[in-house]
Amino acid sequence: MLLAEANHLRLDVHAVDYLIVLLYFVFVLGIGWAARSRVSSSIDFFLSGRSLPAWVTGLAFISANLGAVEIIGMSANGMQYGFQTMHYFWIGAVPAMVFLGIVMMPFYYGSQVRSVPEFMLRRFGPAAHLVNAISFAIAQLLIAGVNLLLLAKIVNAILGWSLFTTLIVAAIIVLSYITLGGLSAAIYNEVLQFFVIIAALLPLTIIGINRAGGWQGLRAQLPESHFHNWPGTDLSGFASPVLSVIGITFGLGFVLSFGYWTTNFVEVQRAMASDSLSAARRTPIIGAFPKMFIPFLVVIPGMVASVTVAEYLEDSPAVQPNDAVLLLMRDMLPNGLLGIAIAGLLASFMAGMAANISAFNTVISYDIWQTYVVNDRDDAYYLRFGRLATVGATIIAVFTALIAQNFGNVMDYLQTLFGFFNAPLFATFILGMFWAKMTPTAGWTSLVSGTAMAIAYWVMATFVVNGDSGVFNLPGQGTAFVAATLAFVTAIGVAVVVSLFTTPKPTRELVGFVYSATPKDQRSDAAEASQPWLQRTVPLGLLCLAMVITLNAIFA
Repeated sequence: MLLAEANHLRLDVHAVDYLIVLLYFVFVLGIGWAARSRVSSSIDFFLSGRSLPAWVTGLAFISANLGAVEIIGMSANGMQYGFQTMHYFWIGAVPAMVFLGIVMMPFYYGSQVRSVPEFMLRRFGPAAHLVNAISFAIAQLLIAGVNLLLLAKIVNAILGWSLFTTLIVAAIIVLSYITLGGLSAAIYNEVLQFFVIIAALLPLTIIGINRAGGWQGLRAQLPESHFHNWPGTDLSGFASPVLSVIGITFGLGFVLSFGYWTTNFVEVQRAMASDSLSAARRTPIIGAFPKMFIPFLVVIPGMVASVTVAEYLEDSPAVQPNDAVLLLMRDMLPNGLLGIAIAGLLASFMAGMAANISAFNTVISYDIWQTYVVNDRDDAYYLRFGRLATVGATIIAVFTALIAQNFGNVMDYLQTLFGFFNAPLFATFILGMFWAKMTPTAGWTSLVSGTAMAIAYWVMATFVVNGDSGVFNLPGQGTAFVAATLAFVTAIGVAVVVSLFTTPKPTRELVGFVYSATPKDQRSDAAEASQPWLQRTVPLGLLCLAMVITLNAIFA
């Protein structure tokens, strides 16, 4: 469906709404211009000079993820699966974020690497590094297209412009402030965007529940399974409750979740911009606290839309689950609040796309161009190249947005990509971090074989096998869970077998990269011991886990 044809999504925008959106963009571009004065080197452009406090990087960490996946994808899932969607937050995010902060950030930050692929270079060597850098760069361009497509959809809903025109305008907006201020501009804008997004979603949720007849009225109109997150059979695609719990816990909660949150440089980059090891470790945990409660603001609107929006009640083929939030805004928000909501959605998609582009330009500049193409130029050269890479990535994202357009629920698309790229990377990464005998050859072969297995399964499920065929063509997002699990298991198996027949690195070269080879004082920040418990990584992480377990119990 071309966006220009989506007349049902046209919003009744008045002057006050345009003014609110205009003021928001003034702040966005102003932050980019202000951050420009702080960029004097490539490390300033790509990693903010490692100078930001934990509360800033923590909010940026979660805001970078609060893009199309959270707002559009999760509201679409909320409409289809209800509270089962909470698994993407309470099982599929928070535990991995805590693990990243407590266990993995000391290795990332302490090794002083500039990216996750650079970590792979120093742990496994050039082959694994190049495979990881290329696959990561491709993934970021594809995912940036998702955010750009949905950003363009908002512009279309306001102005009715054609698809290509809206994609170009949306791309220019994001490109402007990233090119000016680099990662600092992206991060400070992400902090601003976090509060704008909350201000947009909170009134939409409250008004929506009230319009649906209150909480009890909403419950009366939806299946009871929509108000319980376990066993989650609708989401997983498994008819058996036992298999569903196993699939969600292992496929989503371990493979996809840990693969995304612990090895995805989009997120890790925010923590690596922190001003100390302690701040870097606390960054993902600080982000985990709002992450627990954001689903109430994105899942419930999808549920409300399914029982209040006329097009869904009439089962109109003209609308898709991805349209839920926009249709709810159209029907429920008065002018003024509509302007805030539009600014909030624009903020969320720009935060997501900016995160993808800023991570891409770091990897393409440091890990590919400087390492393998031109490695003998001064720092100013790589700073210029990073800015040009930002422009190139934004242009490419315009075309990858056209690919994302073919999916009615963007979560299906994104979970497929995560299975291709993140699951095998996590398998390689976690085994290499805790097993000193894993060899450089095993590093790149496990990455390639895991990715190949995920793609082969997806091709089989999508194009070869038709109808109900057991583990193929699973409903819900079960296909993505199975693909990720197969990728993980394959990568682990290949890594173990290959390591038995090849030579590992000497132990002295693994310090800072393998747990057993790294002294204890390098795995933690001694200065934390004198801080109040709320400023210490481990107690903060344990509190976070206790809270998410409680939420799972309440809504089981």
